[in-house]
Amino acid sequence: MTELYKNTAPLLDRTDTILESISDGVFTVDHDWRITSFNRAAEDITGVNRQEAIGRLCWEVFRASMCESACALRHTMDTGEKIINKSAYILNADGGRTPISVSTAILRDEEGNVAGGVETFRDLSVVEGLRKELEGRFQVGDMVSRSDSMRHILDILPQVAASDSTLLIQGETGTGKEMLAHAVHNLGPRKDAPFIAVNCGALPDTLLESELFGYKAGAFTGAEKDKPGRFALAEDGTLFLDEIGDISPALQVRLLRVLQEKTYEPLGGTQSLKTNARILAATNQDLASLVKKGKFRQDLYYRINVVAVELPPLRERKADIPLLVDRFVAKFNRMQNKYLIGITPEVLSAFMAHDFPGNIRELENLIEHAFVLCQEGAIEIQHLPEHFRSSAMEHHGDADLSGTLRAVEAQAIQDALKRNNYNRLAAARDLGMHKTTLFRKIKALGIPLPARDGRRRTSK
Repeated sequence: MTELYKNTAPLLDRTDTILESISDGVFTVDHDWRITSFNRAAEDITGVNRQEAIGRLCWEVFRASMCESACALRHTMDTGEKIINKSAYILNADGGRTPISVSTAILRDEEGNVAGGVETFRDLSVVEGLRKELEGRFQVGDMVSRSDSMRHILDILPQVAASDSTLLIQGETGTGKEMLAHAVHNLGPRKDAPFIAVNCGALPDTLLESELFGYKAGAFTGAEKDKPGRFALAEDGTLFLDEIGDISPALQVRLLRVLQEKTYEPLGGTQSLKTNARILAATNQDLASLVKKGKFRQDLYYRINVVAVELPPLRERKADIPLLVDRFVAKFNRMQNKYLIGITPEVLSAFMAHDFPGNIRELENLIEHAFVLCQEGAIEIQHLPEHFRSSAMEHHGDADLSGTLRAVEAQAIQDALKRNNYNRLAAARDLGMHKTTLFRKIKALGIPLPARDGRRRTSK
């Protein structure tokens, strides 16, 4: 080490072992912005050898998007304020972009004097690469998935949308039944007509009847003028009856007549009105079981069950969790005018280990909660609700969460390798990570490779 950096040598000697053992890149600078240390992970992420980095100006080595106008380390050195998980990207040695999150702090010697600054940066290529891998795997309208359990549904969705037949959507609470109904409407010939939704389980029977069929003036106390019902409002469009399993037997009879004859009578009316609305129904109950128990009319069940779709719970389509997270982060960034970069690997691991009894709705609520507490960078474990954090640690623990993350990383890398005929350089570009990072992860995760990669060709 040169004379210029001898004053920091004792401090660096004691921390070398720690710095070499972590997966985050770390470098330190002196007061002149020259790099005084550069750990192994920093070499892997940037593609720059530490011998080349030591002694050079930090912006010559760490070519980040923030270097010119919004340097996080300069802000910390000038103000003393730490920066936590600020999003950026760097240009690696090959000229490619690597997404990172940056944290900075003041570097002090044993006497507490300012010796320079320290910056840690995390390679987000795996998360970003996984997002790219998931994005648009299967997509029809607003429904996007990569799960095999959703493939059949998305495959038949265009044909279902083109039909006028009644559709029954079944699935647990929070699985996205209304989103699927919207997708069917938007893909079909009625997309320019109204989409009207009503939650049959949220209204008492008498109110639900007037909501569906409307009423005439004088039909009951307070009915001072005619009011059209949801069937009238959905004319030539789509009427979505959510939680149809909750309606009473008496209302089931009236609804059956509408489906059979395409006519209905408003409350207090004397003339039948025709309806051209397409009916989509949804429930979180087992209607076939309710039919056997005599709680749901068999003839109505057959009438609404012309085409049936069963939405799988989130615990059976966990491959979609990173994709859904990406969608929700983008949604709340737009709504709240924020610029969060996503979630940390630890949060992704916790999500992948959770069974999500509330399904997609629960996941969305967790992200919305985190947006309240997280102001910048990536969503971390501490930004999630206490009950979720406690449950995750109680049932899975740090080791299991880490194992889940490793499994997700390994699957994403294996898929990229297969897509590129096991050409590791092409797979690295596909995943958006540096080739040395990919090689290191292949070895660490124990991913098997064929004897020859995709760069070699068999001779004829």
